[in-house]
Amino acid sequence: MAEHIQLATVLSATDLTPQIRQLVVLPREQLLTFKAGQWVSLKLPVGIRPPLNRAYSMAAPSTPSGELTLIFDHVPQGLGSTYLFQVKAGEELSLSGPYGNFVLPSSIDREVVFIARYTGLVPIRCMLKELYAQRYRGPVLLIAVAPAEEELLFHHELLSLAVTHSSFRYLPLVAAGGEQQAVDLTLSMLRPLLFDGAEKVLPMLCGTKGFVRPVRACFLEAGYDRKEVKTETYD
Repeated sequence: MAEHIQLATVLSATDLTPQIRQLVVLPREQLLTFKAGQWVSLKLPVGIRPPLNRAYSMAAPSTPSGELTLIFDHVPQGLGSTYLFQVKAGEELSLSGPYGNFVLPSSIDREVVFIARYTGLVPIRCMLKELYAQRYRGPVLLIAVAPAEEELLFHHELLSLAVTHSSFRYLPLVAAGGEQQAVDLTLSMLRPLLFDGAEKVLPMLCGTKGFVRPVRACFLEAGYDRKEVKTETYD
């Protein structure tokens, strides 16, 4: 099937942290039906051979009016994110989608463990909003790692969620030392949950390959099948 590209109007552009921006866009031709965790491909008019394709996950579930909430960090010297950091309300973007299989199963029979590094939290936040909109009451653990305290994405929102839902646990971590420190901190929190006869959980991991792969390996070491560990990487 041919890729369907359509224009979308930027409704708002908001800086969430010093390095993270949110765009709310509205597709002009047809509304997109998507699952929490999926992404769209933006076609950006930059680069040697435009368009430059960049994938961005939806940060909030679908709405009747069709807005898409896209959140991304500013990559130093990154063509795509640098362009998007200059986009203003009223401008247009080209996009296609939705795409992706990083979604929750239709039924959940065990604790969900979300693990995200930095903007890997975006699709997970969409899943959380959908779960609790459906009055989900099962146990959920979120481990979210940021490169700096001021870059903890959705921090106050997640703290409030933990207060209002006793079955939701939120563990924010700051790894200013880079990717390896993010891995080490995460594994130090994770290992006690996986070994010594612990019951299996539903792992959902999102981040860079250098973060996701060693975390996934920890689950495999604990006896998980490869298909039991759902992952999404963005590099």
